Amino acid sequence: MAEEEPVSPTGQYLSSSVLNLTVLAVFEISIPFDDSQAIAALQSIFLPLNPRFSSIMVRDEYGVQKWRKVEVKLDEHIKVPVFPQGLEQYDECLQDYISSILMEPLPFNKPLWDISIIKYPTSNAAETLVFRLHHALGDGYSLMAALFACLKRIDDPSLPLTFPSSKPRRGGNSFLGFAHELYFACVNTIRDFGWSLMKSTVMEDSVSAIRSGLPFVESRPINLSYIELSLDDIKRIKDKVNGTVNDILTGVIFYGINLYMEEVSPCKNAIEKTALVLLNTRAIRNYESMEEMKNPNSKAKWGNYFAFIHVPIPKCDRMKKNNMINPLDFVSKAKKIIRSKRSSFGIYLSGIFLETIRKIRGPELLHNQAASHYMFKTLKNTSVAISNLIGPMEQVEIVGHPVTGLYFTVGGNPQNLTVTIVSYCGKVRIAVAAEKDFIDSPLFIACMKKSFKKLYETAVIDKEN
Repeated sequence: MAEEEPVSPTGQYLSSSVLNLTVLAVFEISIPFDDSQAIAALQSIFLPLNPRFSSIMVRDEYGVQKWRKVEVKLDEHIKVPVFPQGLEQYDECLQDYISSILMEPLPFNKPLWDISIIKYPTSNAAETLVFRLHHALGDGYSLMAALFACLKRIDDPSLPLTFPSSKPRRGGNSFLGFAHELYFACVNTIRDFGWSLMKSTVMEDSVSAIRSGLPFVESRPINLSYIELSLDDIKRIKDKVNGTVNDILTGVIFYGINLYMEEVSPCKNAIEKTALVLLNTRAIRNYESMEEMKNPNSKAKWGNYFAFIHVPIPKCDRMKKNNMINPLDFVSKAKKIIRSKRSSFGIYLSGIFLETIRKIRGPELLHNQAASHYMFKTLKNTSVAISNLIGPMEQVEIVGHPVTGLYFTVGGNPQNLTVTIVSYCGKVRIAVAAEKDFIDSPLFIACMKKSFKKLYETAVIDKEN
């Protein structure tokens, strides 16, 4: 029997009866997908990328969870749903289908992934491919890197995909500058760890238009919608305010949330709201090859290497000056808060604390459940989760089918609202997974569009005039 690899602690937390998360990636393609190529492509391209795609979770005689290689029956992992005939576009049917598979847990008796081939046109695509992968396999960085490894550039398939680069932060140039940064890092660490600990245990956000406060029900329906922004427009704002693309996008989301709450329940817009921002803790942001990611010493190694940052969402009532709101204040506020938290070691102390919980609660099954419960409450006690990934800069194809757009989301999240961001080919998709019958998705999307429009007008048009 081949050697079985232990399931990482984080992989166990994310696949328990308490918390069971999946990552769903949607690829819009411009020509009908050839079904006959699906099994061959999965066999020759996808499965060899990582042994976990051909493995199931098992528990040995000591109760330790491990990955065990199995024979993959690929036809069991391919879904081709049937929709009603006679429609010109199937956007609503696609939405309903995505909602249904977000509610449906992946079975643990076979490898933890599947692919749906949606053979119906939508307003953006001839057909749609939906990959669903369990979070225990790896985080968004790992899983999207694997899917991107299945793609080829349309302009020249022999060239590697390229991704947006990020400039490293500059540190102090002197001993005094270093001492100053160290002092504030220590202060921020104590404050951030203490606040995060309280938010993950006894403190929870108030009930609001984006947080119901009701017990989590895994089968609740989700509406997945998105807005698409020009990366050039985002960069024009960035240049005007001396920020980063992430600063702008976070400001758009925070301002959009405030606009939505003003529309739905203006009297409650002043209450405390917290965003849980997911941070990739690797020492690298760009994707490496699959071989490099499987190297245990790699800076971009495969697995679940992320942390949560609790970020208070600025409120409109505190941002007003002379009874007016400057949308750019949401960008500067988000920039200040996130950079302050990034400069602390609070996220690492939180990881150590989680591992401590796992080790002191007795038998493995029980202490993993305790750690899962802590992670569940970390999510449940906040109002929105935000996750951001980068995608290819050039247009790509998947098995000869041009990809016109892509986005991703997370299933099984106990929050009522999840916002995910990915860039692709000069565009940025902000996808919003919102609980149906609680959050008005069309209104929320309209508020997000209004948020970006006002930010752009304030930063670019007004300044140029």
